[in-house]
Amino acid sequence: MIARYTRPALGRVWSDENKLAKWLEVELAAAEALAECGQIPKEAAQRLRATARPPAPARVVELEQQVRHDVIAFTMAVVEALPAEAREAGRYLHYGLTSSDILDTALALQLAEANALLRAGLERLAAVLKKRAHEFKDTPMVGRTHGVHAEPTTFGLKLANWYSEIERNRERLARAAEDVRVGKMSGAVGTFAHLAPEIEERICARLGLQPAAISSQVVQRDRLAHYVSTLAVIASSLEKIALEIRHLQRTEVREAEEAFGAAQRGSSAMPHKRNPITAEQICGLARLLRAHAQAALENVALWHERDISHSSVERVILPDATILLDYMLDRTAALIENLRVYPERMKANLELTRGLVFSEALLLALIRQGVAREEAYAWVQEAAMKVWEKNQDFKQLVLADSRITGRLAREEIDAAFDLRHQLRHVDSIFHRVFKS
Repeated sequence: MIARYTRPALGRVWSDENKLAKWLEVELAAAEALAECGQIPKEAAQRLRATARPPAPARVVELEQQVRHDVIAFTMAVVEALPAEAREAGRYLHYGLTSSDILDTALALQLAEANALLRAGLERLAAVLKKRAHEFKDTPMVGRTHGVHAEPTTFGLKLANWYSEIERNRERLARAAEDVRVGKMSGAVGTFAHLAPEIEERICARLGLQPAAISSQVVQRDRLAHYVSTLAVIASSLEKIALEIRHLQRTEVREAEEAFGAAQRGSSAMPHKRNPITAEQICGLARLLRAHAQAALENVALWHERDISHSSVERVILPDATILLDYMLDRTAALIENLRVYPERMKANLELTRGLVFSEALLLALIRQGVAREEAYAWVQEAAMKVWEKNQDFKQLVLADSRITGRLAREEIDAAFDLRHQLRHVDSIFHRVFKS
């Protein structure tokens, strides 16, 4: 991923230095487990632990250009750097293992580090949404369906809905993260031809991983497909939030907008512009992350016990997907935290259709008084169409309609147009969402 979208902590997870350190961590855990089981000398495992160091990435690249194999280049670089007294122990490095034993198990360690950062990002976003939802719990605004005014809601309910979705995404990430927290040491075709399953269990326990119940040469890629798809779902939720803010920032709406810095510029040509650039960026990056999910799904099907077609793809999509989501979570949290909200504009827009948002309440009042639904609907719609076409006041039209006033008393009509009645269950919804 390009530096523009890479935050330092997540970038370090996928650095060559960290990758090689994880490879060595797996190799040393394997040597120690083998020594415990008497398959290699304990002194050899001890010397490797004491003296082996992650090699310089440049040296591994140099050796790989010769041997055309990254894990072999890695083991060569580790052994050549051992001090003389530990060189004999070097022959037990990678003992009984195949490359994917190291690659897939180390990948699980990198993903665990990435997931800790992603969890923190989701927690921060959830906290920001919760805070601002309570801030605007009772701030009325118009709800829109099909982009058209529907019925009243509150801005706090909109934020609470986003919070609830982020909470579901936290649960999704937890499940997906656990699904990829697995290692394997089952050898070239998964049969444990050279190491027993008990040794795999020992190695994985040392690394804080679960052993895959069964594997071929690789951990099966349905796990990673589920994982990256989960990241794509989370990105889509962030896009949903950002898209709504873009709509609310439109000049004709302007109920909320991104913070705009004192020195910020919105356009190279038009000095008046204040554009929703962060929200637009989030929407664009979500498209990219969803494309990575497609690639992960394509990686599930491999030839027989393994081919290498998935490898090149994963070198790109796993770092990029986690880095992108980390960046998007940070940007979305900042967007919500600093969002400018305009309650007066929300009120003005709520009143823009001159009472039409209360049409259903009026319809139900008529039905309760014995009017057939289709007849009541026709009466209310007739008045509503006059509002649309002639910009007249809906309530005044209703009061002038003898069919309606013949069935409803003035206080019943007033109650149908009562905003407080429409929003009387906001506290109950908040209790459901926030459990407080």
